[in-house]
Amino acid sequence: MKKLILILLLTAGTFSIIYPQNLNGRFSSSLYTFERFDSTNASTTYARTFQMLTLNLGKQNVWLRTYLNVEGDILESQIENPRLRCYNLYLDVRDLWGAVFFKLGRQPMFNSLAGGVFDGGTLGLNYEGYKLSVYYGGNVPAYQKFEFTDDLGNDYVGGGEITVNAITNWRFAAKYVNKNFKNPSYEATRLDPDLNPIEVKIANASNEYEYVSGEISYSRPEIFRIDSRYDYDMNYKTTSKLEFSGRYDQMENVGVSLYYNYREPRVRYNSIFSVFDFGNTWEIEGGLDYQIENEYTLLGKFANVSFKDETSQRLTLGLLSPYGGLTARKGFGYAGELDAISLYGAYSTFDGLLTPTFGFTFTRYKQSESAPKNELVSLMAGSNVRPWRFLSFDIQGQYLNNKIYKDDWRLFLKLNYWFNSNLSLL
Repeated sequence: MKKLILILLLTAGTFSIIYPQNLNGRFSSSLYTFERFDSTNASTTYARTFQMLTLNLGKQNVWLRTYLNVEGDILESQIENPRLRCYNLYLDVRDLWGAVFFKLGRQPMFNSLAGGVFDGGTLGLNYEGYKLSVYYGGNVPAYQKFEFTDDLGNDYVGGGEITVNAITNWRFAAKYVNKNFKNPSYEATRLDPDLNPIEVKIANASNEYEYVSGEISYSRPEIFRIDSRYDYDMNYKTTSKLEFSGRYDQMENVGVSLYYNYREPRVRYNSIFSVFDFGNTWEIEGGLDYQIENEYTLLGKFANVSFKDETSQRLTLGLLSPYGGLTARKGFGYAGELDAISLYGAYSTFDGLLTPTFGFTFTRYKQSESAPKNELVSLMAGSNVRPWRFLSFDIQGQYLNNKIYKDDWRLFLKLNYWFNSNLSLL
């Protein structure tokens, strides 16, 4: 990892000397306070601070990108406090010879089969509607530590993707991912053939998951769209997920949507949970939405979920507007009974100087027909203040009340600073 960092910094320094550069990004500083009860009458107040920096240095198609976060508590001392998290640090080169792109370093991974970040490289080709990419690297350690895995052969992620957009209205994609986590070994007491206790080192194989996936989409703008996806688990040699979604928009002000999926639970291949019979689920949901004066949308959805031997239903109603939304949801059947209503609103005033926000949720639920009902109330109110385009402040109060957290109050403060400068050393 240290060699990789040195290469990145030297590369970025070379470009900074030879070419005029652009430096842009955002710095945020946040404070989040909350109270935690250690017993019925004893509690501790925490004040967590978060300092986040997003930084991009480069020009045209060559960039050095970073995303760092430092967190700590200013009231209570904690282990590894403050803690530095390195989410991104990579060299990003695009449109090389008009087609080639690559990334090197700690980089994000966007994939329908897996997500997160990894330490490694991505190499790809993007030309006239055809895109091919492959990637390989080590898994990022816990808490995004600035370290590289010490066993790349057993602690890695790799894969690739082929996407075709060259055919009008169609999209095709094929994906593959293989992700393994190195399991830490440990000592445990076991009995030998003579029933004497002995210390044994337990070292499990690190086979996390391996999937292939295919996607097909077809769309006619302002008429309809259909998306489909199929995931296959190569370890268990079975279908992992089958998904269809569609939307029809040709009727004036009316939209019709349909969603269906079949899925197996994703269980780690060498996990003890793999011995249990979880069963599969099938879900189908249909919905209608109606636009009023191109500003307000009324929507309704109904879903049926089938488990191994039971079924459950879900009903959703809502009103959406440019200023927020009101949503009601009811769930019943095997998954438990739930009644919930939520309201959210935001309104920008004085040319964006002040944007107050408000949120409220009330939920009543029980896990089975004979179980007692529980209630949950949450409330959020705050505002964003942006006196200049490059500077903004956020303040938000939060309230939660249920059978576990009684009258729980929290406060969130945040400062955002955006910067963008052109640099030239010659």
